[in-house]
Amino acid sequence: MQEQTVNITTEYIKLDALLKFAGAVETGGEAKQAVQEGQVTVNGEVCTMRGKKCRPGDVVVLDGMRIVVA
Repeated sequence: MQEQTVNITTEYIKLDALLKFAGAVETGGEAKQAVQEGQVTVNGEVCTMRGKKCRPGDVVVLDGMRIVVA
């Protein structure tokens, strides 16, 4: 599994923006579709809210890519 750490300077980043920023998807439309189809987990639980606030310490997984928010 590929792992990437994303450092943020704000309190949180929305899930769909995180997926784009990390390169897990190419467009916001792809992010929206992946989240709505239940392909994304946040801290081990399937998440279908693309506007979910991801904070430092959260772990997001999509298609074998593990994104750690720092």
